Amino acid sequence: MDKPSVQILLSTYNGTTYLDEQVESLINQKDVDIQILIRDDGSTDDTIAKLNALKQRYPQQIILYPENNIGVVASFFDLIQRSSENFEFYAFCDQDDVWMPDKLAQAVAQLRKKDGNRPLMYCSATQMVSQALEPLKVWPADIPRPLSFYNALIENVCVGCTMVINKETLRLVKKRMPASLQNIIMHDWWIYLCTSSFGEVVFDARPSIWYRQHQNNVLGGSTDGWASKWRKRLSRFIKGKNRYILSRQARQFIQLYGQDLPSQMYKDIEQFLGSYQKGLGSRIKYIYQSPFYRQSRIDNWIYKLVFLLGKL
Repeated sequence: MDKPSVQILLSTYNGTTYLDEQVESLINQKDVDIQILIRDDGSTDDTIAKLNALKQRYPQQIILYPENNIGVVASFFDLIQRSSENFEFYAFCDQDDVWMPDKLAQAVAQLRKKDGNRPLMYCSATQMVSQALEPLKVWPADIPRPLSFYNALIENVCVGCTMVINKETLRLVKKRMPASLQNIIMHDWWIYLCTSSFGEVVFDARPSIWYRQHQNNVLGGSTDGWASKWRKRLSRFIKGKNRYILSRQARQFIQLYGQDLPSQMYKDIEQFLGSYQKGLGSRIKYIYQSPFYRQSRIDNWIYKLVFLLGKL
């Protein structure tokens, strides 16, 4: 059997420090044929020079687009639009991690067990590490509840740089690209929502990457303690940084995909948004029987509280 083909979508921005190590870990993936599609988001350091050197070293495997700065979300959506449908699978990549050698083979093996005629997505735990790749902890350590539409609407538990999708998922996302990305929280959350609504999401508790934690991370997991993590979350809500983003993304999703959703899903998201837009009494009545959930009990209570406050 031919090796599975995987196109890797990598967005870079001022990432010169760790790029060599990251790209080498992509090139050295076992038992797959890869192509790396790189979009540089207007770097002002030596990233472009480093990428050009890597492209010279691996001309058959690297395609490079130096572009203007549009931000990480728009950059990844641009990569999705540029992706080729000639591959069996697609993976998303950050600029500062290191992939374990069997990361893609591990994902492909899981996805090939499923019905490839519908949207599929693989994601895994990560081995969080320091800047020097010293192990910190495995995250997320446990996902106790199903990875379903009812989770994806209000929580993303799929780390983007572990995600591998099949061609059906790529087509699903490409078919109805959001006109504006202002309502999209992150590309990985959007893909989790799309795939869980129309296909299946597979979670692997075995880490597939060394997930580097450092002060310049754009987004990523946290090694903060429980108290620190919740203090930061509460502060974000009070300052308004997280206000209304979940409800805006949900509205964007139903506008684009509502007509194709199974009738019960459509009814549930309509009820979710309808109750949210009404007064406090309506929100109180709804929240106790809401079918949507976050993975941890405390996160679930936070969801209910923020919903009641009308700040979701």
